[in-house]
Amino acid sequence: MTLRTVVAASLLLAVSAAGIGGFAYTGAAPDGTEGVRPGNVPYDGRFTFVRISYEMYWGLQTGAFLGDVKWAHDYPAAEQNFGKIVEEISALDIVLAPNGGNVLPLDDPMLTRYPVAYMAEPGFWRPSEADLQALGAYLRKGGFIIFDDFTGDHWYNLVRQLDLAVPGLVPVQLTVEHPIFQSFFEIETLEMAPMYGPPPTFWGIFEDNDPNGRMMGIINYENDIGEYWEYSNTGWFAVDVTNEAYRFGVNYVLYALTH
Repeated sequence: MTLRTVVAASLLLAVSAAGIGGFAYTGAAPDGTEGVRPGNVPYDGRFTFVRISYEMYWGLQTGAFLGDVKWAHDYPAAEQNFGKIVEEISALDIVLAPNGGNVLPLDDPMLTRYPVAYMAEPGFWRPSEADLQALGAYLRKGGFIIFDDFTGDHWYNLVRQLDLAVPGLVPVQLTVEHPIFQSFFEIETLEMAPMYGPPPTFWGIFEDNDPNGRMMGIINYENDIGEYWEYSNTGWFAVDVTNEAYRFGVNYVLYALTH
């Protein structure tokens, strides 16, 4: 049974096309290629999933963590599967790249061509000053970032780095009433199955810390939506759980593109 068949049969939803198309993100990046990473595709104006790569603390790159590249958790299956779902249920003109999307560091000027970015395991994120300046510029310019796949004390690293990127930025815990949870699917509850033990929570980052203002990103804390995407066609997780993860992801992207 294909991934599309599983989702179509289990969601049991008569979803209409989102009507999103022709979105043009007119960033200030110079013309050029997407870098040398294999699998990246050139920008052509269509929506492309972008995963952020980053440096880790040196001690986490050796010993028990040798070869465990935190930013690449669930890559590329997560975005490959997610992209197919977005294409299936919406009218969004999406690039289904070989690796699901592109991988870019924050300080790559091409990032400003892409309105949505995704970062895994931000507890291990060690940004340079250039990274922080680039993230701040990206968010102020209209970019939207999704932080996913982290737990416990790793929260404090993320909050610290966000404050350095946009001084004074403070995440705000979200309730299900926020419009991002109704931007395509009507999400009725934020009570997801625990991934790490504690119940997952959802946090927004907003321009001027105003929950009624422009949302610049969302934080999936104590959660790993990317893992649900990655293994959604393997049977490792219950279908209703992986479907719920897709519902959140689709809402994030369509909200970001329309607000």
